[in-house]
Amino acid sequence: MSNIKLIIEERPSDIGNFMVGRLLPFREKRMVGPFSFIDHMGPTLMSDYQNLDIPPHPHIGLSTLTYLFEGSIMHKDSLGTEVEVKPGQVNWMTSGKGIAHSERTPAYLRHTNKMLHGLQIWVALPKDLEQMEPEFFHADADEIPTWEENGIQYKLVAGEVLGHKSPIPVYSPLYLLELKSTAKTNIKIGDQLFGESAIYILEGGIESEGNTFTPKQLLVAKENSLCEFTMLENTSIYIFGGEPFPEERFIYWNFVATSKELIEAAKTRWLHQEFEPVPGDTDFVPLPERRL
Repeated sequence: MSNIKLIIEERPSDIGNFMVGRLLPFREKRMVGPFSFIDHMGPTLMSDYQNLDIPPHPHIGLSTLTYLFEGSIMHKDSLGTEVEVKPGQVNWMTSGKGIAHSERTPAYLRHTNKMLHGLQIWVALPKDLEQMEPEFFHADADEIPTWEENGIQYKLVAGEVLGHKSPIPVYSPLYLLELKSTAKTNIKIGDQLFGESAIYILEGGIESEGNTFTPKQLLVAKENSLCEFTMLENTSIYIFGGEPFPEERFIYWNFVATSKELIEAAKTRWLHQEFEPVPGDTDFVPLPERRL
C-alpha cells in the first residue's frame, strides 16, 4: 500500500501582477499540520516597467512566512515595520487579532529588469492565540540553521526538528525543512518527524515506492513514513508539517479563524477601514465578494 495520501499538482493563481502556483488549501486537504496556505511565486522575470504591487490588505488568525529564492520584496505593515526581504531571509509576520501589510518591489529596483521567486506560507495560530497582539520578526539568512548530512544540505527555515531549532518564533509544534542534493541519495527521517507532513518538490525529483515525482508536485503523507524516499541528483525539496489543531479552521480571503463570527467581524472592520493603517501606504484592497 502506498504511503502517499495525496498528490497535489500546482494550480495557477494571481498575486499582485503575476501568477503563482497555489498548493494549499486543496479541496481534499485543507491543511497540513498548522500550515493552511502555500503559494509558489514564480520564477517570474519582470521587465523595467513591471513590478510587484500588493497594496495594504488585512490578516487575522495566522502567521505569514515569506522565503525568497530570487528577487526582493519591500514589506510594510501597520506596526510601522518597513523591511526589505532578500533571498534566504525569513519574514515572519503574526497577525493575531489583526494586521495590515503591503508587499512591493523596492524603489531602487522598480525601473530595472528583475526576477522574483519564492514561497509564501500561512501558518494558523492556536485557538488561544488567534486574538493575540500582532507581531513581526525578521531573520537574516545566516541566522537560519544549516547543516550537511550524508551529502544532503539541510536548512531549518522554521520550527524545531532533527535536533535543530530555527529562531523564528512559532506558536505551535511545526517544521519547515529545505533539503538539497547533488547526488542520488536515500533519505530516511520519518521517525524524527511528528504530526502531519508533506513534501513540495521545487527542483529535480524524488523516487518513492517505485514512483518518480517531479517539480511542482506536493505529496501529502498518510503517515510520516513518506519521509523515506530517494532524492535524485540536483534536487531541492521542502518538507513541512507539524501537530494538527483539534478545531476546524475557516478561511475567507486573508482571514483564518476558528469561528465564522471572527471572520465576519474582521470583514466588517476592513470594510469600515478600522484596521490600523500601513504608514506611508494609503492604497486599499476592497473586500472580495465571495461567501465564507
